[in-house]
Amino acid sequence: MASDRGPASAGADRSALKGVREPMQDRQPDVIGRLRAAGCVFAEEEAALLAAEAATTAGLEELVRQRLSGLPLEQVLGWAEFCGLRILIDRRVFVPRRRTEYLVRRAARLLRSRAHERPVVVDLCCGTGAVGAALAALAGPLELHAADVDPAAAACARRNLAPLGGAVHEGDLYAPLPGRLRGRVDLVVVNAPYVPTGQIGMMPPEARLHEPLVSLDGGPDGLALQRRVAAGVRDWLAPGGALLLETSRRQAPQTAAILAAQGLGTRVFTSRKRDAAAVLGDSAAGPDGAGAGAAGAGG
Repeated sequence: MASDRGPASAGADRSALKGVREPMQDRQPDVIGRLRAAGCVFAEEEAALLAAEAATTAGLEELVRQRLSGLPLEQVLGWAEFCGLRILIDRRVFVPRRRTEYLVRRAARLLRSRAHERPVVVDLCCGTGAVGAALAALAGPLELHAADVDPAAAACARRNLAPLGGAVHEGDLYAPLPGRLRGRVDLVVVNAPYVPTGQIGMMPPEARLHEPLVSLDGGPDGLALQRRVAAGVRDWLAPGGALLLETSRRQAPQTAAILAAQGLGTRVFTSRKRDAAAVLGDSAAGPDGAGAGAAGAGG
C-alpha cells in the first residue's frame, strides 16, 4: 500500500522550490547527529526514512522538527511498516506495534488450517486496520469487517481496508456490526487495550503523550476490554469459530481464564523473541476440549 501523504511542502509556490531538490542523503549526517542527540536509538534508520519522505530540504527540516518534538516516527511519516505492508497512519490513532505481528501470524495460521473458501473475519478494536489488512495479505481471500469506537480510527481504517474490500464499522465493540454476521464469523481477532490504568504513566512518552488514551487504557487490571469482548463473542461466532486476543505474557493466564469462563476452549501462545502473547478461545473445543489450557510458543 502506498502512502497518499504529499510532501511537507505541498501547496508551496513551485517557483520557490526551484533549485531546492538537492539529494536528501547529503543532509543525513546532520540529521543523524540531531536525532542521536535527542535520544533516538535508531537515528541512522530514522534519518534515512525521513529523507526518503521529504521532497525538499525545507520539507526534511520540518519532518525532523516534528520528530525532535517527540512525535512518533510513524506519525511523522504518515505510515508504519507492519507485516511487510505500508499501513497509513493518522496522528490521532494508535500506531500498530511490531509485537502485534505475532497475533497476525497466529491468526493467519489458524485460518489456513480450517477449510473455508472465504472465511468471515472481524478485526475488533481495529485502530488503523493493520491487523485486518495483514490477514487479507497472508490468509485471503476473506470477508473482512473491522470496528472501532474511535471515529478517527474508523476513518483511518477505511483508508487502509477499503482498497482490500474490507468494511469498517464505527461503534463500541460488536454494536456496529451488521446483524447478518451473527452466527457467521469464523474468527474475531482483537488487539484491545490491555495496559492497566496505573501503568499508563510509565509508558514511553511517544505513546502516552501522542496516542489516544482510549487506545491504551485497559482498565484497573488491563483486562476490562477483554472481558467485554469475551462476554459478547459467542453470539457472533459460527460453529467452530474462534476468538484470538493479543495480551501480555504476564497477563496471558488471566486472559485465558476470562475466555474459559465464557465456555471457550483456550490455548495460550507466546513468543519470547517478540515479547508477545496471544490467547485463543475456540468455540469448537469447549471449556474441557482439546487444547484447553495448553501453551504454544514460537516466532
